Amino acid sequence: MTQLNDNSESVDGTAAQPPASGPQYCTLDRGLDLVSGKRLTHVDIVYETWGELDEQGTNAVLICHALTGDSHVATGPDRNGVEKAGWWDVMVGPGMAFDTRKYFVICSNVLGGCSGTTGPESIDPATGLPYGLTFPLVTIEDMVNAQVAVLDHLGVQQLVAVVGGSVGGMQALAWAKLYPQRVRTCIGVATTPRLGAHAIGFNEVGRQAILADPNFRGGDYHGKDQPEQGLAIARMVGHITYLSDESMRAKFGRRLQDRAYHAFDFVTEFEVESYLAYQGRKFVDRFDANTYLYMTKAMDYFDLASGFNSVAEALADCDVRWLLLTFSSDWLFPTYQTKGLLDALRATGKEVSFAEIPSPYGHDAFLLEPEEQRRYIEPFLDRALCDARLAAGDSEECETR
Repeated sequence: MTQLNDNSESVDGTAAQPPASGPQYCTLDRGLDLVSGKRLTHVDIVYETWGELDEQGTNAVLICHALTGDSHVATGPDRNGVEKAGWWDVMVGPGMAFDTRKYFVICSNVLGGCSGTTGPESIDPATGLPYGLTFPLVTIEDMVNAQVAVLDHLGVQQLVAVVGGSVGGMQALAWAKLYPQRVRTCIGVATTPRLGAHAIGFNEVGRQAILADPNFRGGDYHGKDQPEQGLAIARMVGHITYLSDESMRAKFGRRLQDRAYHAFDFVTEFEVESYLAYQGRKFVDRFDANTYLYMTKAMDYFDLASGFNSVAEALADCDVRWLLLTFSSDWLFPTYQTKGLLDALRATGKEVSFAEIPSPYGHDAFLLEPEEQRRYIEPFLDRALCDARLAAGDSEECETR
């Protein structure tokens, strides 16, 4: 292991580069039982790691990605071995909130995804053809069960923290409910214990745009043209929900794109129209339409209180410490929903920290406000790691903090 000094450099003066694994596979040859009662007979899960697991196994952090994310949370090699920036580079890496010199960071592509893990694009072993819509519906809980297999594969018995933003936060909450013995702390960022009608409604608009595309062909479009128009519209609708009125007003106003006067025609003429069209076009190059359907349905189904009379009852036996962060302008996963979870945790005597971070960036703030999040996450994680090492009999590590 590379020896580090206080300036995050190796002793020979070169920059410290905690190891990044690049894409790795965990295969479940015996399959996976799903919440729906259906079963996948073979599952591949792609995951990546950064940093090193310490000798006591106390420093593992699982980061769960959002709707269209993947396992590449931080800079490291891609599948071709080429160094590539990650989707949360502002938070994960040497010296960041999730310091990869200190923590062993794990991120896996979710079950039902389209970035390596088994999903609707994958080949059905029973037919030799892509699943398409014959892929069974998966839930947030199914995604978590697949992640458990990754931890088992890596030999990680307990996480110092499970963390996620947005849909990733839903996974983090589900972890705390389903596997409290394997989680010391849970960090939920811009997330919710269940979607409201407003968010479910936007998800449905996106799905209907895909289903109505003539190229959708009942989900059997593999090897043919993807339903690009429907998927692009779904992304455009989704993108609007990720921003706020304030951020859109500041970014676009009513400015026209490459013209001085209105066209008096049904063409793209406002800057905001051009921007959304660009986001839609870019999205279809990297994402699968069926996966969008499955992921948004999993979001809609998620309810942390499922199987219980209340969230408080669902988490009554959950001995996990919590950090919940929201953003003032997030109208997709609004603060009042997290406060409902906060109240439930406090009602059952849980130790929970909460902050609403002032931000103009809407739901996307969890990707755009690293320093504000770091203020809360870094000391929270430090304490969690210290507690984990004390529990493992390593008191010296905490005394030096």
